[in-house]
Amino acid sequence: MMSKKIIFFIILIGSTGVVTTAYAEPKVSIIMEKTTYTYCEKLVYSIEVSEITGSPAIIHIRDAAGGKSSAIPIPIEKLSNPIPSLHAFEKDIFPLGKYFIDVEYLGLETTVEFNLIDSDNMCISEAMQPVVVNWINGEFNDGMLISGFQNIVDKELITIPFELTEKNIDKLNIPEWVKSVGKGWIMGIISDQMFVQNIQYLIDENIISFPIERVNEI
Repeated sequence: MMSKKIIFFIILIGSTGVVTTAYAEPKVSIIMEKTTYTYCEKLVYSIEVSEITGSPAIIHIRDAAGGKSSAIPIPIEKLSNPIPSLHAFEKDIFPLGKYFIDVEYLGLETTVEFNLIDSDNMCISEAMQPVVVNWINGEFNDGMLISGFQNIVDKELITIPFELTEKNIDKLNIPEWVKSVGKGWIMGIISDQMFVQNIQYLIDENIISFPIERVNEI
């Protein structure tokens, strides 16, 4: 274990200097934003330490069944270090139940727990992100974007009323301005629900559609 940090408290009494030495034990703690999460939410917590050594903290996330993530090194640059998750809890990846965060630092180990509970929250799978990015960059056509919604996004979130095939996938048309909505979603400005609601509205209003003159060819 790392040597104890020595803190000197100097108390001057009259003309006599009295030096008192105190020893502060190194400390590591995990501060949770909350301990109950639902699908589509991101895990947020902070690691608070009493010393900054230049070494990272090592984190593991595990479930009640004993499943454990690989070691995640987290740089410790401040006494309080926020650790926001980049990914939201997805139904297909995280089963409901109790989870634990294990942190190792300063030769110490500490653990906190949180619960993932059921809710009506539904979110777009992160597998959809590269599809949207490629569509925005012009690498995927409009039909490929809608095919992504059809095959990746939960059908309770969006309804695609037509079938896409190899013959018609390049004929679907989405107005260019809709890409600004996709960019807003990628940047986190627009929520999952707002994104799919926009796409659903455009489909329902035939703004996203096949050209009329080609319908008979599809």
